[in-house]
Amino acid sequence: MRRALGGLLSGVAISLLSACAGPAVQEVAMPMQAAPTVAPIAMAAPPAAAAPSVTPAATTAAATPPQAASRPGRSAALLGQGLASWYGGKFHGRRTASGERFDRHALTAAHRTLPFGTRVRVRSLATGQEVVVRINDRGPHKPTRIIDLSEAAITALGVRHRGVTAVELLPE
Repeated sequence: MRRALGGLLSGVAISLLSACAGPAVQEVAMPMQAAPTVAPIAMAAPPAAAAPSVTPAATTAAATPPQAASRPGRSAALLGQGLASWYGGKFHGRRTASGERFDRHALTAAHRTLPFGTRVRVRSLATGQEVVVRINDRGPHKPTRIIDLSEAAITALGVRHRGVTAVELLPE
C-alpha cells in the first residue's frame, strides 16, 4: 500500500510521511518533480488593412476545387467517425425529440448529444459524397452507431441500399 501511495504523493509529502513512519516508507520516496510551466498567451494586434496581394499559396488554393482545398482543415475539426443508419417510413409524421414532426424527405438527423438545430456535414466514406443535415431528434439507440439520418439524407449520400454505412461528421 505504501508503494501505491508513493506514486500518488509528492516528494514533500513522502518526506513528511517518512519522518513519521520510519524506514519502511523511505524506500519508496521519490524525488520531487518540477511542475510544468505554462507560457502566457500573447494577444496579437489586429492586422492592418493592406492591399490584397497574390501569393503562390493563394494561387494554388484558387486553382484547386473548393472541396479539395478545404479538406485538410476539416479533418482537424472532425466531430466523429463511425456508423450511420437511416430511418424513414414508419416514423414519417411522428413527433421527434425536438417536438417537430419527422419528415423523411427533409435533410435531418438524430444525434445523441449535439444541440437541436445544429447543422452537420456528413461525409460517406464509401462514396465520398457529402450532405448537410440539421439535428432535430435524439438517437441512434444502438451503441455502435453515431448518427441516424433521414431517408432523404442517406439517399443524397448514395448509400441507402446499405442500411448502415461508415461516415465522418464535420461541422458546417
